[in-house]
Amino acid sequence: MANQLTEQITVEVAYATPDVQQILTVIVPKGSTIETAINRSGMIDLFPAIDLSREKVGIFSKIKKLSDIIQEGDRIEIYRALKVDPKERRRQKASIAKRK
Repeated sequence: MANQLTEQITVEVAYATPDVQQILTVIVPKGSTIETAINRSGMIDLFPAIDLSREKVGIFSKIKKLSDIIQEGDRIEIYRALKVDPKERRRQKASIAKRK
């Protein structure tokens, strides 16, 4: 009986801190999930602070679930939690500018 090769796809996994941005290319079987690609990429080894139970993930800036199926060429993004709400930060900047 001949071996059937599983079709593979290539995706990128991206993560950034204030100091560094990392994009890793990973090859996974077609039908893989976001979580599988992240785990196979080694990103969590590079950034041990990543906690997939807390961090949101997405594909091309659209929020997705870890269980979503990925497609050839997808860029999977792992998002860090914001330390300051962007609206609050703008209010703070406006307040400082107003005082000057």
